[in-house]
Amino acid sequence: MKRIFNWEQLPFSVIYAPFFFLWLYYWIKGGRFWFFSNVNPTLYFGGFEGETKREMFEQLPGTLYPITIYAGPNETIECIIKRMQASGLQFPVAVKPDIGTKGLLFRKIENAEQLAAYHTLLPFTYLIQEMITWPLELSIFYVRYPGSDKGTITGLIEKEYLHVKGDGRSTLKQLIERHPKAFMIAEEQKELHKTNLDNIIANGEVYKLNELGNHNRGARFINLGNKIDEQLSAVMDKINLFSKHFYYGRYDIKTTSLEDLKHCRNISILEFNGVGSEPNHIYDNGLSYIGAIKVIARHWKYMFEIGKINYKNGAAYVPFFKGIKMLRASKKNTKFMEQLNLQCKL
Repeated sequence: MKRIFNWEQLPFSVIYAPFFFLWLYYWIKGGRFWFFSNVNPTLYFGGFEGETKREMFEQLPGTLYPITIYAGPNETIECIIKRMQASGLQFPVAVKPDIGTKGLLFRKIENAEQLAAYHTLLPFTYLIQEMITWPLELSIFYVRYPGSDKGTITGLIEKEYLHVKGDGRSTLKQLIERHPKAFMIAEEQKELHKTNLDNIIANGEVYKLNELGNHNRGARFINLGNKIDEQLSAVMDKINLFSKHFYYGRYDIKTTSLEDLKHCRNISILEFNGVGSEPNHIYDNGLSYIGAIKVIARHWKYMFEIGKINYKNGAAYVPFFKGIKMLRASKKNTKFMEQLNLQCKL
Protein backbone atom coordinates (compact mmCIF):
# COMPACT_ATOMS: atom_id res chain seq x y z
CA MET A 1 0.00 0.00 0.00
CA LYS A 2 2.89 2.38 0.67
CA ARG A 3 3.78 2.37 -3.05
CA ILE A 4 0.40 3.83 -4.06
CA PHE A 5 0.78 7.01 -2.04
CA ASN A 6 4.22 7.99 -3.31
CA TRP A 7 4.47 8.68 -7.03
CA GLU A 8 8.27 8.48 -6.82
CA GLN A 9 8.08 4.76 -6.08
CA LEU A 10 5.76 3.95 -8.96
CA PRO A 11 7.22 1.85 -11.80
CA PHE A 12 9.21 3.82 -14.34
CA SER A 13 6.72 2.92 -17.07
CA VAL A 14 3.85 4.40 -15.05
CA ILE A 15 5.67 7.64 -14.19
CA TYR A 16 6.58 8.21 -17.82
CA ALA A 17 3.29 7.07 -19.38
CA PRO A 18 2.14 10.65 -20.18
CA PHE A 19 5.30 11.24 -22.17
CA PHE A 20 4.05 8.95 -24.93
CA PHE A 21 2.10 11.95 -26.17
CA LEU A 22 5.06 14.34 -25.89
CA TRP A 23 7.26 11.86 -27.77
CA LEU A 24 4.58 11.65 -30.46
CA TYR A 25 4.44 15.45 -30.63
CA TYR A 26 8.20 15.80 -31.16
CA TRP A 27 8.19 12.92 -33.66
CA ILE A 28 5.57 14.72 -35.76
CA LYS A 29 7.14 18.15 -35.30
CA GLY A 30 10.69 17.13 -36.15
CA GLY A 31 10.06 14.15 -38.38
CA ARG A 32 12.46 11.95 -36.40
CA PHE A 33 11.35 9.23 -34.01
CA TRP A 34 14.66 9.21 -32.12
CA PHE A 35 14.73 13.00 -31.92
CA PHE A 36 17.28 12.93 -29.08
CA SER A 37 19.72 10.45 -30.62
CA ASN A 38 22.19 13.07 -31.89
CA VAL A 39 22.08 15.38 -28.85
CA ASN A 40 25.44 14.02 -27.63
CA PRO A 41 26.82 12.98 -31.03
CA THR A 42 30.01 11.36 -29.73
CA LEU A 43 28.09 8.95 -27.48
CA TYR A 44 26.39 5.77 -28.70
CA PHE A 45 22.69 6.57 -29.14
CA GLY A 46 23.38 9.96 -27.55
CA GLY A 47 23.74 8.20 -24.20
CA PHE A 48 20.15 6.92 -24.25
CA GLU A 49 20.83 3.20 -23.92
CA GLY A 50 23.77 0.88 -24.47
CA GLU A 51 26.68 3.35 -24.36
CA THR A 52 29.92 2.18 -22.77
CA LYS A 53 31.62 3.74 -19.79
CA ARG A 54 34.87 3.68 -21.75
CA GLU A 55 33.62 6.00 -24.51
CA MET A 56 32.36 8.38 -21.84
CA PHE A 57 35.53 8.42 -19.72
CA GLU A 58 37.77 8.83 -22.77
CA GLN A 59 36.05 12.18 -23.42
CA LEU A 60 36.54 13.49 -19.88
CA PRO A 61 39.62 15.25 -18.47
CA GLY A 62 41.96 12.43 -17.46
CA THR A 63 42.79 14.05 -14.13
CA LEU A 64 39.12 14.37 -13.11
CA TYR A 65 37.97 10.76 -12.91
CA PRO A 66 39.12 7.76 -10.86
CA ILE A 67 42.04 5.57 -11.92
CA THR A 68 40.36 3.05 -14.22
CA ILE A 69 41.27 -0.15 -16.03
CA TYR A 70 39.05 -2.40 -18.13
CA ALA A 71 38.95 -6.15 -17.63
CA GLY A 72 37.66 -8.66 -20.15
CA PRO A 73 36.34 -12.20 -19.65
CA ASN A 74 39.24 -13.78 -21.55
CA GLU A 75 41.89 -12.37 -19.20
CA THR A 76 43.26 -14.28 -16.28
CA ILE A 77 42.82 -12.85 -12.82
CA GLU A 78 46.62 -12.88 -12.42
CA CYS A 79 46.98 -10.63 -15.45
CA ILE A 80 44.31 -8.27 -14.13
CA ILE A 81 46.00 -8.02 -10.73
CA LYS A 82 49.30 -7.15 -12.42
CA ARG A 83 47.62 -4.42 -14.48
CA MET A 84 46.00 -3.07 -11.32
CA GLN A 85 49.37 -2.84 -9.63
CA ALA A 86 50.94 -1.18 -12.66
CA SER A 87 48.20 1.46 -12.74
CA GLY A 88 48.43 2.17 -9.01
CA LEU A 89 45.10 0.60 -8.07
CA GLN A 90 44.86 -0.84 -4.56
CA PHE A 91 42.05 -2.65 -2.75
CA PRO A 92 39.33 -1.78 -2.01
CA VAL A 93 38.24 -0.97 -5.55
CA ALA A 94 34.91 -0.34 -7.26
CA VAL A 95 33.79 -2.60 -10.10
CA LYS A 96 30.89 -2.24 -12.56
CA PRO A 97 30.01 -3.33 -16.10
CA ASP A 98 31.31 -1.28 -19.01
CA ILE A 99 27.76 -1.22 -20.36
CA GLY A 100 25.74 -0.75 -17.19
CA THR A 101 22.58 0.77 -15.82
CA LYS A 102 20.62 1.23 -12.59
CA GLY A 103 23.67 0.45 -10.44
CA LEU A 104 23.42 -3.23 -11.41
CA LEU A 105 26.53 -5.26 -10.57
CA PHE A 106 28.28 -2.33 -8.93
CA ARG A 107 30.31 -3.78 -6.07
CA LYS A 108 32.97 -2.70 -3.63
CA ILE A 109 35.75 -5.28 -3.84
CA GLU A 110 37.94 -5.73 -0.79
CA ASN A 111 40.55 -8.25 -1.98
CA ALA A 112 41.83 -10.45 -4.82
CA GLU A 113 39.58 -13.35 -3.80
CA GLN A 114 36.45 -11.24 -4.20
CA LEU A 115 37.72 -9.85 -7.50
CA ALA A 116 38.29 -13.39 -8.78
CA ALA A 117 34.70 -14.33 -7.87
CA TYR A 118 33.34 -11.25 -9.64
CA HIS A 119 35.53 -11.87 -12.69
CA THR A 120 34.36 -15.47 -12.96
CA LEU A 121 30.71 -14.40 -12.91
CA LEU A 122 30.85 -11.73 -15.61
CA PRO A 123 31.08 -12.80 -19.27
CA PHE A 124 31.61 -9.22 -20.49
CA THR A 125 33.97 -6.28 -20.02
CA TYR A 126 33.86 -4.43 -16.72
CA LEU A 127 35.67 -1.53 -15.04
CA ILE A 128 37.95 -1.67 -12.04
CA GLN A 129 38.21 1.77 -10.46
CA GLU A 130 39.86 3.56 -7.62
CA MET A 131 37.42 3.74 -4.70
CA ILE A 132 36.85 7.44 -4.11
CA THR A 133 36.21 8.00 -0.41
CA TRP A 134 35.54 11.72 -0.41
CA PRO A 135 32.43 12.38 1.66
CA LEU A 136 30.21 14.27 -0.78
CA GLU A 137 28.54 12.80 -3.89
CA LEU A 138 26.67 15.23 -6.12
CA SER A 139 24.58 15.00 -9.26
CA ILE A 140 24.75 18.02 -11.53
CA PHE A 141 22.40 18.21 -14.49
CA TYR A 142 23.92 20.35 -17.20
CA VAL A 143 22.62 21.63 -20.55
CA ARG A 144 24.59 23.57 -23.18
CA TYR A 145 23.46 24.56 -26.66
CA PRO A 146 25.86 23.92 -29.56
CA GLY A 147 27.83 27.02 -30.48
CA SER A 148 27.73 28.41 -26.96
CA ASP A 149 30.62 28.21 -24.49
CA LYS A 150 28.30 28.59 -21.51
CA GLY A 151 25.68 26.16 -20.29
CA THR A 152 23.04 25.97 -17.58
CA ILE A 153 22.96 23.87 -14.44
CA THR A 154 19.33 22.79 -14.25
CA GLY A 155 19.65 20.67 -11.12
CA LEU A 156 22.02 20.05 -8.21
CA ILE A 157 21.53 17.34 -5.61
CA GLU A 158 23.51 15.68 -2.85
CA LYS A 159 23.22 11.90 -2.60
CA GLU A 160 22.76 10.11 0.70
CA TYR A 161 23.34 6.36 0.49
CA LEU A 162 20.69 3.92 1.65
CA HIS A 163 21.02 3.19 5.36
CA VAL A 164 19.01 2.36 8.44
CA LYS A 165 19.42 3.73 11.95
CA GLY A 166 19.25 1.42 14.94
CA ASP A 167 16.90 1.89 17.90
CA GLY A 168 18.48 -0.67 20.23
CA ARG A 169 15.44 -2.96 19.96
CA SER A 170 14.89 -3.86 16.31
CA THR A 171 16.81 -6.36 14.20
CA LEU A 172 18.34 -5.35 10.91
CA LYS A 173 15.62 -7.32 9.14
CA GLN A 174 12.90 -5.33 10.90
CA LEU A 175 14.63 -2.02 10.17
CA ILE A 176 14.86 -2.87 6.47
CA GLU A 177 11.19 -3.82 6.31
CA ARG A 178 10.14 -0.57 7.99
CA HIS A 179 12.42 1.76 6.03
CA PRO A 180 10.48 3.95 3.54
CA LYS A 181 12.87 3.05 0.71
CA ALA A 182 14.65 -0.13 1.76
CA PHE A 183 11.37 -2.07 1.94
CA MET A 184 10.99 -1.56 -1.82
CA ILE A 185 14.10 -3.69 -2.43
CA ALA A 186 13.85 -5.70 0.79
CA GLU A 187 14.57 -9.11 -0.72
CA GLU A 188 17.75 -7.87 -2.35
CA GLN A 189 18.89 -6.22 0.89
CA LYS A 190 18.11 -9.29 2.97
CA GLU A 191 20.25 -11.40 0.65
CA LEU A 192 23.15 -8.94 0.73
CA HIS A 193 23.05 -8.64 4.54
CA LYS A 194 21.82 -12.13 5.43
CA THR A 195 24.56 -12.75 7.98
CA ASN A 196 23.46 -9.72 10.01
CA LEU A 197 19.67 -9.85 9.61
CA ASP A 198 19.01 -11.07 13.15
CA ASN A 199 21.42 -8.63 14.77
CA ILE A 200 19.93 -5.84 16.86
CA ILE A 201 21.36 -2.53 15.70
CA ALA A 202 22.43 -0.28 18.57
CA ASN A 203 20.46 2.86 19.30
CA GLY A 204 21.64 5.64 16.99
CA GLU A 205 24.01 3.40 15.00
CA VAL A 206 23.92 3.99 11.25
CA TYR A 207 24.08 0.77 9.25
CA LYS A 208 24.89 1.40 5.57
CA LEU A 209 23.00 -0.91 3.21
CA ASN A 210 24.85 0.05 0.04
CA GLU A 211 27.08 2.72 -1.49
CA LEU A 212 24.98 3.44 -4.56
CA GLY A 213 23.81 6.90 -5.52
CA ASN A 214 20.88 5.58 -7.57
CA HIS A 215 17.32 6.50 -6.61
CA ASN A 216 16.10 3.02 -7.53
CA ARG A 217 18.72 1.55 -5.16
CA GLY A 218 17.34 3.58 -2.27
CA ALA A 219 19.56 6.67 -2.24
CA ARG A 220 18.03 9.83 -0.81
CA PHE A 221 18.45 13.03 -2.81
CA ILE A 222 18.94 16.37 -1.06
CA ASN A 223 18.12 19.30 -3.32
CA LEU A 224 20.85 21.95 -3.41
CA GLY A 225 19.35 24.05 -6.17
CA ASN A 226 19.77 27.18 -4.06
CA LYS A 227 23.55 26.62 -4.10
CA ILE A 228 23.86 27.01 -7.87
CA ASP A 229 25.77 30.19 -8.68
CA GLU A 230 28.05 31.72 -11.31
CA GLN A 231 31.15 30.20 -9.73
CA LEU A 232 29.79 26.64 -9.92
CA SER A 233 28.49 27.27 -13.44
CA ALA A 234 31.93 28.43 -14.55
CA VAL A 235 33.53 25.23 -13.23
CA MET A 236 30.97 23.06 -15.02
CA ASP A 237 31.41 25.06 -18.24
CA LYS A 238 35.14 24.36 -18.10
CA ILE A 239 34.62 20.64 -17.48
CA ASN A 240 31.95 20.32 -20.15
CA LEU A 241 33.85 22.20 -22.85
CA PHE A 242 36.73 19.73 -22.55
CA SER A 243 34.41 17.05 -23.94
CA LYS A 244 33.29 19.39 -26.79
CA HIS A 245 30.20 17.41 -27.79
CA PHE A 246 28.50 16.63 -24.46
CA TYR A 247 25.52 18.97 -24.59
CA TYR A 248 22.96 17.38 -22.30
CA GLY A 249 23.24 15.10 -19.31
CA ARG A 250 24.09 14.52 -15.70
CA TYR A 251 27.49 14.50 -14.04
CA ASP A 252 27.86 12.32 -10.95
CA ILE A 253 30.74 13.79 -8.99
CA LYS A 254 32.53 13.09 -5.73
CA THR A 255 34.29 15.88 -3.89
CA THR A 256 35.32 17.00 -0.43
CA SER A 257 32.84 19.87 -0.27
CA LEU A 258 30.71 22.04 -2.52
CA GLU A 259 33.08 24.93 -1.90
CA ASP A 260 36.03 22.83 -3.06
CA LEU A 261 34.14 21.95 -6.22
CA LYS A 262 33.44 25.63 -6.84
CA HIS A 263 37.17 26.28 -6.55
CA CYS A 264 37.94 23.37 -8.90
CA ARG A 265 39.58 21.32 -6.12
CA ASN A 266 39.23 17.62 -5.26
CA ILE A 267 36.92 16.63 -8.11
CA SER A 268 36.33 13.07 -9.28
CA ILE A 269 33.73 12.46 -12.00
CA LEU A 270 32.15 9.06 -11.40
CA GLU A 271 30.04 9.19 -14.57
CA PHE A 272 28.49 11.35 -17.23
CA ASN A 273 25.04 10.14 -18.22
CA GLY A 274 23.60 11.36 -21.53
CA VAL A 275 20.07 11.68 -22.84
CA GLY A 276 18.95 8.56 -20.97
CA SER A 277 19.55 10.28 -17.63
CA GLU A 278 16.71 11.68 -15.59
CA PRO A 279 16.74 15.17 -14.13
CA ASN A 280 16.91 13.48 -10.75
CA HIS A 281 16.33 16.69 -8.83
CA ILE A 282 12.62 15.86 -9.24
CA TYR A 283 12.96 13.25 -6.49
CA ASP A 284 12.87 13.75 -2.71
CA ASN A 285 12.07 17.38 -3.38
CA GLY A 286 8.43 17.60 -2.34
CA LEU A 287 7.37 18.00 -5.96
CA SER A 288 3.92 16.87 -6.98
CA TYR A 289 3.65 14.45 -9.88
CA ILE A 290 2.45 17.31 -12.10
CA GLY A 291 5.43 19.40 -11.03
CA ALA A 292 7.82 16.58 -11.88
CA ILE A 293 6.20 16.14 -15.31
CA LYS A 294 6.78 19.83 -16.04
CA VAL A 295 10.48 19.55 -15.17
CA ILE A 296 10.95 16.48 -17.35
CA ALA A 297 9.01 18.07 -20.23
CA ARG A 298 11.27 21.13 -20.07
CA HIS A 299 14.30 18.89 -20.41
CA TRP A 300 12.79 17.06 -23.37
CA LYS A 301 12.39 20.47 -25.03
CA TYR A 302 16.11 21.08 -24.51
CA MET A 303 16.87 17.76 -26.20
CA PHE A 304 14.62 18.48 -29.16
CA GLU A 305 16.17 21.89 -29.74
CA ILE A 306 19.77 20.70 -29.34
CA GLY A 307 19.10 17.78 -31.68
CA LYS A 308 17.82 20.14 -34.38
CA ILE A 309 20.94 22.32 -34.12
CA ASN A 310 23.27 19.32 -34.22
CA TYR A 311 21.45 17.97 -37.28
CA LYS A 312 22.02 21.26 -39.10
CA ASN A 313 25.69 20.94 -38.10
CA GLY A 314 25.93 17.48 -39.67
CA ALA A 315 25.13 15.10 -36.78
CA ALA A 316 22.64 12.59 -38.15
CA TYR A 317 19.72 11.14 -36.20
CA VAL A 318 19.66 7.40 -35.59
CA PRO A 319 17.31 5.80 -38.17
CA PHE A 320 14.07 4.31 -36.83
CA PHE A 321 14.80 0.59 -37.30
CA LYS A 322 18.42 0.90 -36.23
CA GLY A 323 17.25 2.57 -33.02
CA ILE A 324 14.77 -0.24 -32.40
CA LYS A 325 17.57 -2.77 -32.82
CA MET A 326 19.86 -0.81 -30.48
CA LEU A 327 17.16 -0.49 -27.84
CA ARG A 328 16.26 -4.20 -27.96
CA ALA A 329 19.91 -5.17 -27.55
CA SER A 330 20.20 -2.84 -24.56
CA LYS A 331 17.04 -4.18 -22.90
CA LYS A 332 18.27 -7.74 -23.39
CA ASN A 333 21.58 -6.83 -21.78
CA THR A 334 19.81 -5.16 -18.84
CA LYS A 335 17.70 -8.27 -18.16
CA PHE A 336 20.83 -10.40 -18.23
CA MET A 337 22.56 -8.08 -15.78
CA GLU A 338 19.55 -8.19 -13.45
CA GLN A 339 19.90 -11.96 -13.32
CA LEU A 340 23.64 -11.78 -12.68
CA ASN A 341 23.09 -9.12 -10.02
CA LEU A 342 20.97 -11.58 -8.05
CA GLN A 343 23.62 -14.26 -8.45
CA CYS A 344 26.45 -11.99 -7.31
CA LYS A 345 26.72 -12.49 -3.54
CA LEU A 346 29.52 -9.99 -3.00
